[in-house]
Amino acid sequence: MLFFPTVLCIVYIIVTFVRLFIGFLPMDKCNLESSTKLILDNRADISLDLRSRHKVQTCTSWRAPIIWEGMFDPQHYDQIHRKEGSSVALTVFAVGRYLEAYLETFLMSSEHYFMLGLPVSYYVFTDRPENVPNLELGPRRHLKVIKVEKYSRWQDISMMRMKIISDTIESDIRHHYTHVFCFDVDQVFTWRFGPEALGDSVALLHAYYYHLPKRMFTYDRNPKSKAYMETGDFYYHAAVFGGTWENVKSLTDSCYKDIMEDKLNNVEALWHDESHLNKYFWLHKPSRILSPEYCWDNKIGYRSDIQVFRLIWAPKHYEKLRTS
Repeated sequence: MLFFPTVLCIVYIIVTFVRLFIGFLPMDKCNLESSTKLILDNRADISLDLRSRHKVQTCTSWRAPIIWEGMFDPQHYDQIHRKEGSSVALTVFAVGRYLEAYLETFLMSSEHYFMLGLPVSYYVFTDRPENVPNLELGPRRHLKVIKVEKYSRWQDISMMRMKIISDTIESDIRHHYTHVFCFDVDQVFTWRFGPEALGDSVALLHAYYYHLPKRMFTYDRNPKSKAYMETGDFYYHAAVFGGTWENVKSLTDSCYKDIMEDKLNNVEALWHDESHLNKYFWLHKPSRILSPEYCWDNKIGYRSDIQVFRLIWAPKHYEKLRTS
């Protein structure tokens, strides 16, 4: 008769240990704190309900919110950001075969779900501007196509985007838009991706790592690289990042500087620009973190803590797309 209670006790101890090992703040401490003690990116954040998602972490140790479905009132965020005059530049790279494979679907889906009601401009960087699809866009939405070099290695394309984004912010974006969001093109919007995601400095929890212990995070472990990390807070996904144009420029400038220093030393970070992005967010804490609901891979399968899929990974065909 004592066997079943004993098993439950052991399971509870194991689960408690794992949660502490992961490094999450205790849920009760995080959720019982007043939301006014959070880092407030805007007036709408006062309304964030940290208690609404008691099974997941809703804020960080430095008091930045982690945005999950159910924590916010969508209409409230829409109204606040319209009143404040928020506007968004979306950057995306469609180089080589990625253009035909993904760009049109990405742009069409963003027209249905990304920052509806706000001024948005798509900055499409491609080596073949003439092949960018001519889409009918909604009111106050624009498409700018910028020609870029196609590098022989996809790794170089991935890393060099940091300089290109920074240069475009300096020459154009900063004069017209308050915020910048940077996306990988091989994704599809499937649900609202609205102003609740806007902040001073925005990072995304990687769908494959957010629930794992830190020892399993794939930070760059090479001490010779500028991306080297012994530990960190979370593992962030470079497929989505953003913030005010000032903060995104600081991030991209820093990552590009470190990438070039690695090149001079014949070093390449494990996950290229993503490794450098994780190092940057370790040193410069983001003021807002998006849950994996904002970028999910259906191959992971069902997870009870994922209530909506706002952006999903498109099927990957790297063996074909990453060849010239």
